[in-house]
Formats: sequence, C-alpha cells, structure tokens
Amino acid sequence: MCTSPRSGSNFLCQHLSSTGVLGHPLEYFNWRGRRFFNDPTFPECIVGQVEKILTMGATPNRIYGLKIFAHQHDWISREIDWINALPNLHFVYLSRRDLLGQAVSWARAIQTGQYRSTQPANQPAVFDAELIRRQLDVLVRERARWEMFYARTGIEPLRLEYELVVANPQDAVRKVADMMGLQLQPNQDFSKVVIQKQRDSINLEWAHRFKLEQGNPNVLDIV
Repeated sequence: MCTSPRSGSNFLCQHLSSTGVLGHPLEYFNWRGRRFFNDPTFPECIVGQVEKILTMGATPNRIYGLKIFAHQHDWISREIDWINALPNLHFVYLSRRDLLGQAVSWARAIQTGQYRSTQPANQPAVFDAELIRRQLDVLVRERARWEMFYARTGIEPLRLEYELVVANPQDAVRKVADMMGLQLQPNQDFSKVVIQKQRDSINLEWAHRFKLEQGNPNVLDIV
C-alpha cells in the first residue's frame, strides 16, 4: 500500500488484516514505530525488515502486506531495491481528496503525539498555520512522487480514496481482494479493527481559519 501520513491507512490496514487472507500490512520499514507499537525486538536492519514483511506481514495463504510512505523509500533505497526484494507485488494507492484536512490532521498529531485513536494525547494542540503549511507542502510532494513513480513505470495501482474507505471500508477490502483474485469469506475478525476516526470539529475549525488567513487566490504556491 503506497500512501502518505494521515490518509486513513491504519484503518484500512486493520480491515485488510481482519480478513485473514489479505496479509497484515504495516509500516515494516519504520522499525522505531514497530518497536513502539507491537514488537520491541523488531529489527533495525533492512534485511531483517524484509524478512518480517514476508513472515509477520503474511496470512496463512502466503499473501503479505506492506504500507509505505514515499519518504520511507528514501530511508532504505541506498541499501535495498525493495520492489525487487519483495516478490509478486500488487500496488494499492491510498490518497485523501481533502489535502488540507490531511495536513491539519498531521499537524495535530505532531503536536499531541496522538497518531492513532488508541493512543493518548501527550499535550493539547494549538492552531499553527506555519506547521499546517509545512505538512501540506510535504503531502503535496509525497503525492507527486507516487504519481511520478506510476507514470514513469507504467504501474497501474488500485486507487482508493480515504473519504470512500471511511464511508464503506468493506467495499475497499473487496476491491483489494478482487485485485488479488480472492473470494472473501463472511467470517472477518472485526476485533482486529480498533482504529477510529480522529477528525472532529477542531479539524474543521482549523481548516476554515487556515483558508481565511492563508488563502490568497493571487498566489500560486511553489512546492
């Protein structure tokens, strides 16, 4: 799954994992995150991370899953050609239509330390237009890099949007299963889906304020 931060990817990954046949996609190239969330012994070495993808990330039918951000490619690309190291790849591209909403969500997460609904907030968040602008800039770059990758390689990913995934996660799961040529069984283990939507009225208020303060229509941003 190729995506960017605050795209609802953890939510979708848990739904995919709940099927028992679509792998267990996680950020396996983010060893610090894996150690924090679920595996204190997760390897720092990239070869070990690839091994985890093919084992920890796999369901019994040997389908494995991986979630990766464009900037995580930079962490590993000098040491490994991950696309060739991972066999029989299929690509899912998860994006978010509301880029400003995504940037606001990321800015709040950076301030609070709460990247998942299951985490407590370390401190309250305050409106910071410059932080939102920085994260918006990063998200635009992340999106552009994936689109460049698909255009250059000719890869046609399964494209999913955050807004539609949140509205109907089972439809998104079905599309991934169809891509993999699998027939889903009705016995999904929804106990694995513990991530909830974090967006609330504060996100909407910040987005509205940002547009009022930063929304000069006479400026075409340089990114």
